[in-house]
Amino acid sequence: MRKQITQIVALLFLPLFMATAVLAEQDTPHKVIIQVSTDDVSTQKMALNNAANLQKLYGLDNVIIEVVAYGPGLDLLTAESVVASRVESLALQDIRFSACQNTMDAQKQKTGLLPVLLDGVTTVNAGVARIMELQEQGYAYIRP
Repeated sequence: MRKQITQIVALLFLPLFMATAVLAEQDTPHKVIIQVSTDDVSTQKMALNNAANLQKLYGLDNVIIEVVAYGPGLDLLTAESVVASRVESLALQDIRFSACQNTMDAQKQKTGLLPVLLDGVTTVNAGVARIMELQEQGYAYIRP
């Protein structure tokens, strides 16, 4: 008898548990990585447009966006970038920007100076590794 009561209670609460799981899944924000590995300004602008458009579509609280720049794409995140003010503005709107330390070290070895990064930009050991790690955490990958 006790087993039957337990089964009945479980059947009664099963729809509630399923509905809670569906709602919890809907509350999970979208997660997106945008790769920038080119110094082509139109491609860099497209990457920033992608980030801004996703945030506008889903809302600030419903999407996590990280732009990862390495190689020639690192220029996007430096003081010399033609879109520097836009990068800094988007960083203030919770879009994350990550610069590859390997690329920065290579530039320092070549020129003797580390690139000057914009406000709101963080560094990661390796841009490609960062992309891989984020994909392992369920981030969608975009490369404009």
